Amino acid sequence: MFTQYLVTVLASATIFCKADYFPSDDVVELTASNFNSKVIQSDDVWLIEFYAPWCGHCQRLEPEWKKAATALKGIVKVGAVNMDVHASVGGPYNVRGFPTIKMFGANKNSPQDYNGARSASNIANEAINLLRQTVEARLSGKGGSRQQSHSGGSGSGDPKDVIELNDNNFEKEVFSSKDLWLVEFFAPWCGHCKALAPEWAKAATELKGKVKLAAVDATVSTIIANKYGIRGYPTIKVFPAGAKDHNSAEDYDGGRTASDIIAWATEKAAASVPPPDVLELTSNDVLKAECQDKQLCVLSFLPHILDSMAEGRNKYIKLLKDIGEKYRKKMWGWGWAEAGAHPKLETALGIGGFGYPAMAVVNSRKKMFVLLTGPFEEGGINELLRAVAVGRGRTEPIKGDTLPTIESREPWDGKDGEIPQEEDYGDLDDLDMDSNEKSKDEL
Repeated sequence: MFTQYLVTVLASATIFCKADYFPSDDVVELTASNFNSKVIQSDDVWLIEFYAPWCGHCQRLEPEWKKAATALKGIVKVGAVNMDVHASVGGPYNVRGFPTIKMFGANKNSPQDYNGARSASNIANEAINLLRQTVEARLSGKGGSRQQSHSGGSGSGDPKDVIELNDNNFEKEVFSSKDLWLVEFFAPWCGHCKALAPEWAKAATELKGKVKLAAVDATVSTIIANKYGIRGYPTIKVFPAGAKDHNSAEDYDGGRTASDIIAWATEKAAASVPPPDVLELTSNDVLKAECQDKQLCVLSFLPHILDSMAEGRNKYIKLLKDIGEKYRKKMWGWGWAEAGAHPKLETALGIGGFGYPAMAVVNSRKKMFVLLTGPFEEGGINELLRAVAVGRGRTEPIKGDTLPTIESREPWDGKDGEIPQEEDYGDLDDLDMDSNEKSKDEL
């Protein structure tokens, strides 16, 4: 009975020490699906907390944040983003610690940081000041309503990340791929297509390495457009990973903002993501496939085979595979190399300062990396990857500004290392000591 009571008490304590918000609160719950429509495309002034439920500072802020939201109801919107679930929302705003509070006023593309005291009264006062600034900006003509941002933040997509498909390359590109594809059929004169174009580019950039976004000019590529019965523009078709023919196509039923597209595609892709391979870095092609073609890559540098032998190395690789399975929905790249096999790569990533095994999480597009400073074990690696997943961690620039080209090498054969044979200098018994002594005397 006492044990059951204790379990109940502990469970209750766990619930109440977890920061979270509910529909009954005046705090608006913001997600990857609604952030753009509720915040960026709105005329409202917003104060938004980016939080993690396990964060102690967030737990202490929660009652004050709710109190401020109630006081500001109908005047200023107060929202919250759970970064454990919707990390992509905080990415454009460089959210690295919790809680982070951002204030969205007249220019939704450039939110301000809130650095005041974390009490309801201070939060409310700062909100009123922001509201006043927003009104003044609109009166002066400097602050437009409904700032045209794609999915939050000032970043924009790169149109080059949208793959151009046509009658000639459609089947080769889509049906020989292991990726999920979203394909937009458009007409150059279509107003809705023009409105979608920047959102499509933004989503393509954010999803690069995870999902492929493409576009087909249906007025030119009429053969492929007719196969899918395209009658209106834009029409978006979805092709699951591993699609083999035209019958694989599905209709896209998500929203048309970048954040909507990203959220829909991420959820769709995650449902069928296989566990990642943890590949040995045996060539530059492997490094490129794991790092340059994916959003992030996790690179491990394992001890020399003579230091760990096959048993130890296999344990490290199994650990990486198990953790990779846990983070498979992130669709990161995973690779490993023996210590000293690629010295230029190790130098570029600052490897060696903490010994081996070592790990670096690399963002090759941003030319940054985060080193594992904790133990190379499940707990330490999970702590690093959880932080990286929500945009935290001590980032450093890649030395040389880009990942170096690595030399090709033979893959590990799965066997123990062999200690090099020392040169045979012969037996001391074979030496003619008398002859040596005689030579000395003669000299």
